[in-house]
Amino acid sequence: MMLVLLISFVAFSCVLVISDQGRNQTDTDNNVLMNEHFISLGLYLHAVTETKLVVDTSRGETLRINFDVTFPALPCSILSLDAMDISGEQHLDVKHDIIKKRLDAHGNVIESRQDGIGAPKIEKPLQRHGGRLEHNETYCGSCYGGETSDEACCNSCEDVREAYRKKGWGMSNPDLIDQCKREGFLQKIKDEEGEGCNINGFLEVNKVAGNFHFAPGKSFYQSGVHVHDLLAFQKDSFNISHKINRLTFGDYFPGVVNPLDGVLWTHQTPSGMYQYFIKVVPTVYTDVSGHTIQSNQFSVTEHFMSAEQAHFQALPGVFFFYDLSPIKVTFTEEHISFLHFLTNVCAIIGGVFTVSGILDSFIYHGHRAIKKKMEIGKFS
Repeated sequence: MMLVLLISFVAFSCVLVISDQGRNQTDTDNNVLMNEHFISLGLYLHAVTETKLVVDTSRGETLRINFDVTFPALPCSILSLDAMDISGEQHLDVKHDIIKKRLDAHGNVIESRQDGIGAPKIEKPLQRHGGRLEHNETYCGSCYGGETSDEACCNSCEDVREAYRKKGWGMSNPDLIDQCKREGFLQKIKDEEGEGCNINGFLEVNKVAGNFHFAPGKSFYQSGVHVHDLLAFQKDSFNISHKINRLTFGDYFPGVVNPLDGVLWTHQTPSGMYQYFIKVVPTVYTDVSGHTIQSNQFSVTEHFMSAEQAHFQALPGVFFFYDLSPIKVTFTEEHISFLHFLTNVCAIIGGVFTVSGILDSFIYHGHRAIKKKMEIGKFS
């Protein structure tokens, strides 16, 4: 590198010497030559990025979705996350790799915990056979009709809700369920009234088109339709105002722009469905050292559907529908070769001197012609 710099500056110095010895070479010419020379030198010393478009032939890969979303008016106890794709794979009420933070009305964190509902238990649990749990007796709670076998036990409110979900049922009154009553399910919801929730983490999904959404209630399928159990919360409407602090499909790489980072949407109507339609473009970034980052870029369009527009069939929540582009973008950082740099320098020097010579010749011959006419008295 030092040799390149030495050769470059020696060549530049020689040019300046020749320039100073010219008949009428101006300071402007020298400045132009100096600027062009340093621009070429800067391009040589710094890497340039080459962009290519290729067909994405990858198969069987997974897509990592990183998210950090804040709901200022939706409590953590009623917020759930689901993901599904066109291959038929479903992740309902996702809890792994997810952290929820309870927020007060001012956005301050009250509590940070892994997802799941837990509360102090009161009284002795009610056994499946109907009596209360006795000393040294193993607890086995009733699933209230959601049992998959005679030996099935539901020892928590969450177990009962999960059993109901698998059956495609909704829970209309949690106070009628012993586990939910003992754990204070409804009381917990009342205690969190007016709070918000920040949910962050990641999803690992198949690299095919699909969607994930944040919505109140536990999801289940009923007659082939994806629905959420909202009766348990005893509310008529849900405020789905939200701020997307971060949303990425894959790892960060230099120059990436995630269009949804920092997006804020404020809820105005009683209930509705907010939808983001995302086009994901697979991207490969390779730096000058050869290190490769497999990631994605994306573009997005937005749409809001109120409950009135959907005739009360829209599930309140925030939905992200994503599709993958068949074209992959590759970014490759590389240095300009020394020969290319040397050719550019020679071209700049030659071009400056050619233009300077033309101007010099024009001025010189023009001056001589005017001087000659003045001498014979024909110039007026």
